[in-house]
Amino acid sequence: MSKIMEDVLVIAVIYTRISSVAQSKKGHGLASQETRCREFARMKGYPVEMVFSDRAVSGGMVDRPGIQNTLRYIKKNSRNRNVRYVVLIDDISRWARDVRAHLDLRDAIKEVGATLESPSIEFGEDSDSILVENLLASVSQHQRQKGAEQTKNRMRARLQNGYWPFNACLGFKYKTVPGRGKVLTRDEPLASIIQEALEGFAFGRFQTQAEVKRYLESQPAFPKNSKGEVTYEHVHRLLRRPIYAGMVVHEAWGVPMRKGQHEGLISFETFQGIQERMKEAPKAPARADINADFILRGSVACGSCGHALTACWSTSKSGKKHPYYWCFQKGCANYRKSIRRDQLEEDFLKLLDRLTPGRKFVTFAKGMFRDIWNGLMGQTEAKRKTLRADIQRTEQKVEQLMDRIVEADSTALIKSYEKRIARLEADKLILEEKLAKTGQSKGTFEEMFEHALAFLANPQKLWDSGVPEHRQTVIKLAFETRPRYCRENGFTNTEYALPFKLLGDFCGSKFVMAEREGFEPSVRLRAQRFSRPPRSTTPAPLRGATCLASQVADRNIVGKKGWKPPDFKSRARRQAVRSAQRRR
Repeated sequence: MSKIMEDVLVIAVIYTRISSVAQSKKGHGLASQETRCREFARMKGYPVEMVFSDRAVSGGMVDRPGIQNTLRYIKKNSRNRNVRYVVLIDDISRWARDVRAHLDLRDAIKEVGATLESPSIEFGEDSDSILVENLLASVSQHQRQKGAEQTKNRMRARLQNGYWPFNACLGFKYKTVPGRGKVLTRDEPLASIIQEALEGFAFGRFQTQAEVKRYLESQPAFPKNSKGEVTYEHVHRLLRRPIYAGMVVHEAWGVPMRKGQHEGLISFETFQGIQERMKEAPKAPARADINADFILRGSVACGSCGHALTACWSTSKSGKKHPYYWCFQKGCANYRKSIRRDQLEEDFLKLLDRLTPGRKFVTFAKGMFRDIWNGLMGQTEAKRKTLRADIQRTEQKVEQLMDRIVEADSTALIKSYEKRIARLEADKLILEEKLAKTGQSKGTFEEMFEHALAFLANPQKLWDSGVPEHRQTVIKLAFETRPRYCRENGFTNTEYALPFKLLGDFCGSKFVMAEREGFEPSVRLRAQRFSRPPRSTTPAPLRGATCLASQVADRNIVGKKGWKPPDFKSRARRQAVRSAQRRR
């Protein structure tokens, strides 16, 4: 079956390539190319020695794995052998789709002493053959570029219509919807994990990106790298992507942010809150070594300086270890003075116990929240009307700025107007999102507030679970700032969170009805003595009547045994007159 020319054995190797996996499904795959090349080799009398392939590789590239393996194989096996290799390709478009890449690969084939043949075109060294070859290579390049342009234009059009045309992001998967094509939908359980991470960072449950990272690493279903970690870059991308808020954007293609056709994992307002938080000054990450040994480390502040307490195990002379909390802030009065762990945590449990309101006050708060809930649900139409008016005003502002852009001549002024328009468009998206959700409740009052009311009724129950993450949650939700602990007086100047502060005001206050006499004290105050009594401004005829009326109105005097009408000439008369004047 071999063909001998000038005592040289001609051996064929086949090269095949597909630029996408979809080509193999449509019948233009590697197998069909190989079959055509083998048929051509059988017709020419070439034995086929090897087959090299490239899967899902662009024809515009020169450094392809299949091409490099082909060149290395020919160079290695042509040494010390009286053979000549022929590289068979199905079509010139399978060899390269770029003129420069085609010429470079032709030169590489010549350097290893091989030739290129195809059942679709006859390669030659004469001018006509070279012209045809170059024309076909140019046409192949044009087809690749034209296909790329068409694909880009169609993807851009999909973006403008609110559809995401790229690979599905983590937490989403594609679902084919009749009349709409492929639409992103939630991919559980990743969607719920990412949603909790994003909302936790937006609402302060996770103070830093490091806490978000540790939360994602604690979820077995979330993908991790080879070291079993989630990188900070991955966390940063999750927090920055508007697609999780139901938006699509591609600034490089000139597609500004707009409402997507898919349902987001979070609201756009929550996404804006995340972006604002990321602009804030960086915070020190929460300690990763918080465990059951020192659960209050970093969460309780020193009563003298206000800095967070640290903790450690201290070894005594006998070799026994003892747990202590410390303040290591230099200059503090309690610097390096230990606090027994048992004492501090016992006082903290007492603090939580004082924080727990009575059942009747929880019932009262529940009824109050229910009234507010019903009131808000009844104001739906008024809210929708207000939101529509706000949207209309925003659109008018955008139109005014667009008119100014048309009239403006300064580039800097135009850029400033464009930034303001982008902010207004973002505000408009938030308003439209609120308008769409107004009147739509995710559940009943009991479903929405069940866990919150259970926590308000007894925060110590969550603490008693013993889970370090749950205990950290109790500290964050129950206190506005770090509770301050003094070695002598225990917890002082504790600032509770707003719900507990309100319930504490109800629990700690004593309400009584006002006295019928009015706001003035009903008991006569002790008369003050002066070295020289002040001169009375009451006319003389009225002084006696005023003194009598004052004493008659006094419950502590009238009706007592031995009470007699006052003597206006005595010393008591002057004291009663002065008392009556002070009461006025």
